[in-house]
Amino acid sequence: MTLGAIGVVYGDIGTSPLYAFKEVFAHGHVPLSAENIYGVLSLMFWTLTVVVSLKYVLLILRADNNGEGGLIAMLALASRAVADKPALRARLLLLGIFGTAIFFGDGVITPAISVLSAVEGLKVAAPGLDKYVVPLTLVVLTALFMVQRFGTASVGRFFGPVTTLWFLVLAVMGVVHIASNPAILWAMSPHYALSFVVTHPGIAFIALGSIVLCVTGAEALYADMGHFGKKPIRLAWFSLVMPALVVNYFGQGAMLLAHPERAHNPFYEMAPEWALYPLIGLATAATVIASQALITAAFSVTKQAIQLGYLPRMRVLHTSVRETGQIYLPFVNWGLYVCIVLAVVLFGSSSKLAAAYGIAVTIDMLITTTMTFFVIRYGWKYPWGLSFAATGFFFIVDFTYFAANIIKVFDGGWFPIVIGAVMFLLLMTWKQGRRLMADRLRDDAIELKGFLEAVFVSPPARVEGTAVFLAAEQGLTPNALLHNLKHNKVLHETNLFVSVQHHEVPWIGFDRRCELQPLGHDCWQVTLHFGFKNDPDVPEALKLLEGRGVKLDEMQTSYFLSRDIVIPTLGEGMSMWREKLFASMHRNAAAAADFLNLPANRVVELGAKVEI
Repeated sequence: MTLGAIGVVYGDIGTSPLYAFKEVFAHGHVPLSAENIYGVLSLMFWTLTVVVSLKYVLLILRADNNGEGGLIAMLALASRAVADKPALRARLLLLGIFGTAIFFGDGVITPAISVLSAVEGLKVAAPGLDKYVVPLTLVVLTALFMVQRFGTASVGRFFGPVTTLWFLVLAVMGVVHIASNPAILWAMSPHYALSFVVTHPGIAFIALGSIVLCVTGAEALYADMGHFGKKPIRLAWFSLVMPALVVNYFGQGAMLLAHPERAHNPFYEMAPEWALYPLIGLATAATVIASQALITAAFSVTKQAIQLGYLPRMRVLHTSVRETGQIYLPFVNWGLYVCIVLAVVLFGSSSKLAAAYGIAVTIDMLITTTMTFFVIRYGWKYPWGLSFAATGFFFIVDFTYFAANIIKVFDGGWFPIVIGAVMFLLLMTWKQGRRLMADRLRDDAIELKGFLEAVFVSPPARVEGTAVFLAAEQGLTPNALLHNLKHNKVLHETNLFVSVQHHEVPWIGFDRRCELQPLGHDCWQVTLHFGFKNDPDVPEALKLLEGRGVKLDEMQTSYFLSRDIVIPTLGEGMSMWREKLFASMHRNAAAAADFLNLPANRVVELGAKVEI
């Protein structure tokens, strides 16, 4: 498990040495001097210690939602903790969804900067190959996205060993240069960081915007907790990952003290000439693994957002018969690919992309810290003072890094913000549109119990088999039933009125999957419960009704759904352009039958128009 965690969890943060230290001195804002090198290394060491070791590894990994981590899991924990404070809960939900939207901006920048910085080693190995860096980067990324549909199971077993080799190489490269100047290790002392900040506050503030790149990928620690558990993630960090990163950064610093002319790409300049091409190959493999982890996370986050009602249904393909978490979403895959290609072509170098990188990371770090406070205070019931002390220090650190990155907005930081803003607009438009639809359907709906009583006063003809009517809300008469009685004038022998509910917990077991309520005349109200990581398989869930008085023959069961057509109208609700956007999203959503895993040859869809 620890080996697997090294491969999946630490791929992103493990490739930071390719560009993080270089970016501090790349633009000339931070003069290259021994004093500044010591100050920057000290800030990097204490950033890794405070942000990753103390905040994420020791504190935030404790905030698990039934073993699951990540921003959506944290959002669910925080919103449940303040369930008795509706106004605060609404604000936290908004904040969490904004963080989720910004994550997609991060998901675009990470593969672009990681692969580009690896391939840029060609500039050091053979300066004449400079013009091939961007095309080769695009080739690598294209191949990566093309193989997504086959799943990660076939290549995933190589992630751990390859990334472990990468960290060992990082350590060896660093040790060689530290050996030539062991005094560089004194930079671990915090007084060098404090001296740098106090003596050159303006320069230090600018440097922080690049220093934060050494902790990009820290969110993955929390997001991947459900796959590996806390212990392997902590063990991997303290035993291999952090020591390798620190040694490599200090090795780069030691080399620059002796050879300041190598500041244009200190990582590759550390390597002997004979090792450059193998190192470029290993770095490319490591960045592909880092990108893979983020792409997989984007699939997972999208699926969770769909389950929680913030995105329309999408086609979800399972790439493994054993691992439910291994999924592939074609729309997300190619949407990410287009944005990443745009980023590589638009920026053209890792230095320009680095300006765009930090802001998305620091926003998500701030949001995670904020929500951690509410989990500790209201969920774990710790005293206010202790809760504030536990998160207040981290909030100040995160906010400082965020402020340092704000100045880079016009240099490229706008790119992930634009992506995040577009995603936030889509998420909120879908959520509000669904609420408007539900309100309209509820206003026009007939109470189910009363309707059935009226029907059975003079019952229609009954036919063999079971009819499953899918309804958004329990207790209301589905439109599909009304249309079926109006046009076919029959009722099945057994009728199940099924509503599917998704909850803010990752998993709901089979023991709590089905709720059954008899309505009389062989009619039943069924409520199916799924967590945001469960796959909503309705036929499989209905099998749990066997032995509870419900006749259910798979070959004689038909599924009736309402296919709603959204009609935007002027008046209350959203602005007209957002209603049209929602109508378009609703029209292009994947079929409910596919999403709920209904058998295609047993589904009957009946249309209805809904004005919002």
